[in-house]
Amino acid sequence: MTRALPGPTDHVVVVGAGLAGLSAALHLLGAGRRVTVVEREELPGGRAGRLDLAGYRIDTGPTVLTMPELADEAFAAVGDSLRERVDLVPLHPAYRACFADGSTLDVHTGADAMAAEVERFAGAAEAAGYRRLRDWLQRLYRVQMRRFIDTNFDSPLGLLNADLARLAALGGFGRLDARIGRFLSDERLRRVFSFQALYAGVPPARALAAYAVISYMDTVAGVYFPRGGMHALPRAMAQAAAEAGAELCFGQRVTRLERSGERVTAVVTDTGRIPCDAVVLTPDLPVAYRLLGRRPRRPLGLRHSPSAVVLHAGTDRTWPQLAHHTISFGAAWHSTFDELTRSGDLMSDPSLLVTRPTATDPGLAPPGRHLHYVLAPCPNTDIGPDAAAWSDLGPRYRDILLRELERRGLAGFEAAIEAECLVTPADWHALGHAAGTPFSAAHTFTQTGPFRPRNTVRGTQNAVLAGCGTTPGVGVPTVLLSGKLAAARVTGVPPRRGTRARPPAAPARADRTDAPAPTASPTASVTPAVAGQPEAPGGLLAAPTNEGRTG
Repeated sequence: MTRALPGPTDHVVVVGAGLAGLSAALHLLGAGRRVTVVEREELPGGRAGRLDLAGYRIDTGPTVLTMPELADEAFAAVGDSLRERVDLVPLHPAYRACFADGSTLDVHTGADAMAAEVERFAGAAEAAGYRRLRDWLQRLYRVQMRRFIDTNFDSPLGLLNADLARLAALGGFGRLDARIGRFLSDERLRRVFSFQALYAGVPPARALAAYAVISYMDTVAGVYFPRGGMHALPRAMAQAAAEAGAELCFGQRVTRLERSGERVTAVVTDTGRIPCDAVVLTPDLPVAYRLLGRRPRRPLGLRHSPSAVVLHAGTDRTWPQLAHHTISFGAAWHSTFDELTRSGDLMSDPSLLVTRPTATDPGLAPPGRHLHYVLAPCPNTDIGPDAAAWSDLGPRYRDILLRELERRGLAGFEAAIEAECLVTPADWHALGHAAGTPFSAAHTFTQTGPFRPRNTVRGTQNAVLAGCGTTPGVGVPTVLLSGKLAAARVTGVPPRRGTRARPPAAPARADRTDAPAPTASPTASVTPAVAGQPEAPGGLLAAPTNEGRTG
């Protein structure tokens, strides 16, 4: 049973209209609460934002969507449906993996298609190993989801259940790299199923095998793309929340919280005061703790995940070898993780994610043009170059990346760029992200589950946290769950799917993904370059995630 907030919770103010905040709002509405959402930007999305640049419609946030049923669960809380709101396109292949030896592998989420591709790539024995690995990933997911991921922990004792023994029996407390190696001997294939560990901020050789659940989401559950771009998801969530009765207040920055003893009584913005019975805070942990005036005591400081450099490029051409998502692996592997998490050096032989959203939705660029998103993991500013250093380093590193892309077969990439936006750790730092990373705290054992910063804070009775800094952690699926779990703290009961019908007087919907989201202030026509910073599976080869908004 989830431990609920004491006292009245009739009116809840949600700070931040990113994915976590909108998820919380929908679940709260479904439980009968009155909800006000306050967002400092002029549109919803948080880091899942939009940049309109010279006719290019750029998702500044996540590029990879997995587990869409978790978003649909939020819609269902108010009797709505994700697929009625958003046109989801399943990606085939989910990824294309390119290796330094010139080989390529298309990652399919269908068992038979992937087994055939593995057999072509590495032989029948590896294909059989893949099928065994897939079965293990499915069993691992079933054990973890309900009892360890989609759950509120009140203490480490919450780990003591029958599924803990099942997880141990599956080898979940071994090392990820070694466990994947039990199924696959080809080193290239092991990379495809283990690089996801850096989503959690931990190298595969040191990550718990339990983190293979992220590989399940990528390689088994499927990868999707919303037509109109990833920003279509928060826009649709905001529309659904407004139609279900939420008050959405955009362009309002939260400056402080009013308190009476241990209770928050009002949220104060730069334009007014909103009385409340409870509050859900989705900004990054340092901002949330500052607003609360409380910071939990931990024996050790938080260790943060690596950061990333992201180049958004609108080009006058594309390259046929690129899929929607292409992972370009360097020859180096173990040394890459040492550079990112220990020595603090830039990758000497980088592994990169190149996303080409116009492969699926050409309407995101002017006619005959293309969008490319290049993500290069880099050390956070705790162990690597500090924020000040990136002002000079950023442009130089951009040139290094472009030369590397051309060396790997994307000839003429730099000359093809018509419009671009470069995001570096200096930008994350300027937005208040600890250690210059949008990926928040790493998922080490001591920062996972009941040991991760909790979504309640001692000394405040009626405030709950949501977003990737708290439970369950980093990634679009888990950020959506964090909103659900925060709502459950308010109501005391996890929301059920589809338990509330749409209000009969709801206004007619506008046209799905391109409809403007309801606003309480004028909507800006151009989003700042990092206004909706990357927010997706979060780590080595994914877009950053979490809300990170002060209102």
